[in-house]
Amino acid sequence: MSYDLIVIGTGPGGYVAAIRAAQLGLKVAVVEKRATHGGTCLNVGCIPSKALLHTSELFEEAGHGFAGMGIRVGQPELDLAAMHAFKDKGVDGNVKGVEFLLKKNKVDAFHGTASIPSAGRVLVTPESGEPQTLETKNILIATGSDVARLRGVEIDEQRVVSSTGALTLPEVPKRLLVIGAGVIGLELGSVWKRLGAEVLVVEYLDRILPGLDGETSNAFQRVLGKQGFSFKLGTKVTGVDTSGPVLKVTVEPSAGGEAEVLEADVVLVAIGRVPYTAGLGLSEVGVEVNARGQVVTDGHYKTNVDGIYAIGDVIAGPMLAHKAEDEGMAVAEILAGRAGHVNYGVIPSVVYTAPELASVGQNEEELKAAGVDYVVGKFPFTANGRAKVNNTTDGFVKVLADAKTDRVLGVHILGADAGTLIAEAAVAMEFGASSEDIARTCHAHPTLSEAVKEAALAVEKRAIHM
Repeated sequence: MSYDLIVIGTGPGGYVAAIRAAQLGLKVAVVEKRATHGGTCLNVGCIPSKALLHTSELFEEAGHGFAGMGIRVGQPELDLAAMHAFKDKGVDGNVKGVEFLLKKNKVDAFHGTASIPSAGRVLVTPESGEPQTLETKNILIATGSDVARLRGVEIDEQRVVSSTGALTLPEVPKRLLVIGAGVIGLELGSVWKRLGAEVLVVEYLDRILPGLDGETSNAFQRVLGKQGFSFKLGTKVTGVDTSGPVLKVTVEPSAGGEAEVLEADVVLVAIGRVPYTAGLGLSEVGVEVNARGQVVTDGHYKTNVDGIYAIGDVIAGPMLAHKAEDEGMAVAEILAGRAGHVNYGVIPSVVYTAPELASVGQNEEELKAAGVDYVVGKFPFTANGRAKVNNTTDGFVKVLADAKTDRVLGVHILGADAGTLIAEAAVAMEFGASSEDIARTCHAHPTLSEAVKEAALAVEKRAIHM
């Protein structure tokens, strides 16, 4: 059987590409190595972590917030097995949803490990049974990413865990040491902190969340400190001794200096992710890969080999599910003869802690480095009526606008539901809005979104409630 497109990998980028291509009339197949669709995101990433973030937030609220609001429930008791079951139920519903959507759109699904013996051919090797070769006009590599390993530290997913193992710990560790102060480490660290663990985050750099707006991430660190997080910044981990009942973690200053040994019950390695292309046979077929292991593509997701394309975590750019989804849509439309496009200047990023931190566009450090003259408008949630009555006053909204044109260049939000609030900023920026456009748009009262309007007003120093 011959196809117009075979997609390797059914994570957010892959399954979206397959469905969109099928909508546009292409004959499409997908190849997935897992028994279930959805990739890392739905199976062992975004979705299960958000379930645990949600339940742990409720646990924390019941234990420490309800009484102050006049709700008497007594001290909540943690049933971790039931919490994991709740998480697994959500995962199951999501992966079955993807399976349904693929069938609905008449996308053929093959399960097994894929390799590319040549352009136009995909070899599928199932766990049991005979391999089969599929013929296709185009191949899309959407195989995602894998956990980045730390030299000298072996992950066993029991006591030294990656993000995967951190989602299934059978009991709350007394002491959790997180290596890496990025999104994954802070999110999963916050889950186990709320459930009762002592959390220490060790970061090689001198700040958390490198790459995000400095002022916002510094404020976020102070909020996490108030919640009980401990940090050792400018510090590197050189080894983890697992020989005894307690883990011995050796650390030393990143710039060099005297080493010390820290104790932990569980160590979470969260230093990032790397493109996953193992077993595809890219070198044999001649697909170019750069020094970082990323598949090299042109402006239309095409590799140097005719008929082979790539999207998502295996190519350059932020490793975000929604970025991969948009690329999947774009490449499907390109293959169907349309004008697929992704605006990489307007891709939001969210840290799903409590409070959340969300950003879109450029930050102050980037604007300064580029020599752009800009104006800052800020508004704190302490001055927002809805945040006050909800007791969610941590954080602020920050709008960066061009000093000459007033065009919005970036928005950064630290606060409750920031991941939802950032969508307004993304839409505004997609349409080339000015800060005045946001400021003159009527926002419902009382809502947290009014803080976005007030921050836009503050660009011209005319915020009303501050």
